Amino acid sequence: MDMNAMIQKIRSNPQSDRMGMIASHLGIVRENSLKGGRVAGIEVAFDQQKITEIIQDTISLDGIIDVLVEVCEGRLNIGDVIMAVAVGGDIRERVFPALIETVNRIKSEASTKREIF
Repeated sequence: MDMNAMIQKIRSNPQSDRMGMIASHLGIVRENSLKGGRVAGIEVAFDQQKITEIIQDTISLDGIIDVLVEVCEGRLNIGDVIMAVAVGGDIRERVFPALIETVNRIKSEASTKREIF
């Protein structure tokens, strides 16, 4: 995943003249489980159709101009990138909450994860 390329793609949106901010999220496999203990990695899968729905919901929010999501599936090791999300919009008071909601919804509605110990 190339976060710089994602940001450049959002900046090339035809409505970019209305954009005052781009916020991004880069999820990475960490070695410590929230359940306690060290993990060797994770196995993750994503529902692409649900991600598309979430993106459309986010774009429909006031002030949001563009949303890009890239995910990695399968077995991932510590330090591997899981998901990249970039949200472009008019002001930070709209863009930050939209980014957080998008990431949270993808994690809760469009992904399954299994930690490998």
